[in-house]
Amino acid sequence: MKKLLFPLFLSLLLLSQTTSYAQGLFDIDDEDMKVGGDIFTDFNEDLDASHVVEDERYYRYGRFFSVNISLGMTAFNGNRGLAYENEHPSFGFSLLYFQDFKSAFGLGLAFSKHHMFLGDPVEGFQDFNGADETGPGFISINMLRIYFSYRYYMDTSNLGTAITYSNPYFIGRIEYWYQTNKYIDQDEIGDASGGAFGFGFGGGLEFPLKMKESYLGIEMLMHIAPFFDKYTLLYKGMSPGTGYDDLTGYGFSTMVNYVINW
Repeated sequence: MKKLLFPLFLSLLLLSQTTSYAQGLFDIDDEDMKVGGDIFTDFNEDLDASHVVEDERYYRYGRFFSVNISLGMTAFNGNRGLAYENEHPSFGFSLLYFQDFKSAFGLGLAFSKHHMFLGDPVEGFQDFNGADETGPGFISINMLRIYFSYRYYMDTSNLGTAITYSNPYFIGRIEYWYQTNKYIDQDEIGDASGGAFGFGFGGGLEFPLKMKESYLGIEMLMHIAPFFDKYTLLYKGMSPGTGYDDLTGYGFSTMVNYVINW
C-alpha cells in the first residue's frame, strides 16, 4: 500500500507544476475567453458619443423650419426669350424642413407674368377678326410653378468668416409649370393653357439678419421644362423674318428671399 501512495503523490505534484507553467507561458485571461465579447465596444462608444455631441449641437444652433417670401425676376433665352417681354417682379413662397445642418427639403410655388406682341400675320391666326392681315396682337402669359426642392448647404467651417456667414447652398427642384396664354386683342380666341413637369437647379446664399431667426437670401436657378407651346407653329410668320418658328428656350430666375426660421 505504501508503495502505491508514493507514485500517486509524485504524479499529482508533477501535474500541478505543469499546469502552472502552461498558464504562465500562454497568460490566459478569463476575459478573453468569454462568449459574446465585442472587440468593437470602444469604437461603438466613441461613435455614439460623437452622434450625441452632433445632435446636441444641431438642437442648439440649427434651424428646423423656415418660411421664404420671394421677390425677383424670371426670364428666358432662345426664341421664347426673343418673343417674351418679362413683367417683373416674380413672386414666390416656400416652406422648408431642415433634416440637419446640411440638408433641407421644401415645398413652394412661384408666379411670373410675361407678354408678347405679334403685329405681323402668322400661320396660326389667319381666320380670326382680320388677324390674317394684322397678326394676333397682344398676348398675355401667366406662369405658375409648384415645386419640391432639395437644398445641400456647403460645409464652410474651415473657410473665411464672410463665406461662413453667407451660408452657400446648392439646390435642385422638381417643378410643375402651368402656363396660360390670353389673346387680349382677339375676342374670338379662348385662352390657351397647359402644364408640364420640369427641373430647376442652381444655388443660393443666405445672410443672417438675426442669427437663427431671420435671413436675407438670394437664389439663382436655371429651369428646363417642355412647355405645351414649345414647338408650336402658331406664331410662324407668313413673311420671312417675322414671327417665331417655335418657342424653345430655357428659363432663368433670380429671387431675393426673406427667410423666417424657427
